[in-house]
Amino acid sequence: MTFDELGLIDPIKKALQEVNYVQATAIQEQAIPVILNGNDLIGCAQTGTGKTAAFAIPIVQLLSQTKSTSRSSIKALVLAPTRELSIQIGESFALISKFTKLKHAVIFGGVSQAKQVDAIKSGVDIVVATPGRLLDLMNQGLVRLNDIQYLVLDEADNMLDMGFIHDIKRILKHVPEQRQTLFLSATMPPAIRKFAGTILQQPKEISVSPVSSTAETVKQAIYYVEKADKVNFLLKVVKENNIAQCLVFTRTKHGADRLAKKLSKQGITVAAIHGNKSQNARQKALSDFKSGAISILIATDIAARGIDIHELPYVINYDLPADAETYVHRIGRTGRAGKGGIALSFCSQEERSVLKSIQKLIGFQIPAGK
Repeated sequence: MTFDELGLIDPIKKALQEVNYVQATAIQEQAIPVILNGNDLIGCAQTGTGKTAAFAIPIVQLLSQTKSTSRSSIKALVLAPTRELSIQIGESFALISKFTKLKHAVIFGGVSQAKQVDAIKSGVDIVVATPGRLLDLMNQGLVRLNDIQYLVLDEADNMLDMGFIHDIKRILKHVPEQRQTLFLSATMPPAIRKFAGTILQQPKEISVSPVSSTAETVKQAIYYVEKADKVNFLLKVVKENNIAQCLVFTRTKHGADRLAKKLSKQGITVAAIHGNKSQNARQKALSDFKSGAISILIATDIAARGIDIHELPYVINYDLPADAETYVHRIGRTGRAGKGGIALSFCSQEERSVLKSIQKLIGFQIPAGK
């Protein structure tokens, strides 16, 4: 199903078109109508299935349609277990709400609270938060949740595993009982289901299995390379294989920029695309890559969505992704429509655990590169 068929408002359709989002994923197709209809939701879905947009799109639409002139109170709250996921969710809201008047803020611990507090004070409609920092700001009287209309618990199983259950219960005491609640979890053991039952009202339930198979036409290899050696090793791989066109994935925006600078100094034609780049810059980099004006395009996962390059010969995972399903999506950029493709991955010591989960998901050991 296309996004056009889901009854979305024009500002959202325009934002999705700008990043070439056309086809809704299975969870988006099922969840968006349920949420727009005002139902509570319990969704069993893993990262990599498009679950963030499945709740962000309808929340942006509902808030846009009931927008008051005042932005003095937070209307939607998304709780997530980690800083990384919170940032990623924030980026999705930024993308989807680009042509609306909605504002959002992302709050998490481990950094100074000053910028986050300034954002809240300037007025936001949507807050994405880790439970610890949110409680901290609530205790200081800096955040009030008495006008929340939409509450999302993302990766609920991880939040419970990480011991956030008591924090979440304390937060829930400050959220109105009359609200729409969306509960998303990769797994649904009895303890999670029981907890969901205490906070949801007659929820609709949907379950989506993750993308787990890699195309047989993609030849995969893993290289064990420490972080400090990755730049030189990438240069060596590009040179030895005479790579003329290659999509390289990094985990962070800063990592993408740093790598682009280092490769450029070595005389390689390169561009980086990520969420901080303007739409024009992203489109120019993509068209230069497609035309062969640049040989290496470095991308983060968010920016790479919508990249569809016919007959792309190489994908290189310079950094392994944070989760296994994203690996499947990344390497699916090559080997399309029955064409052959090569996916090479660099794995440092600290990325070994991610590699294990990738191999478990795809069902085989990725061979070591020669």
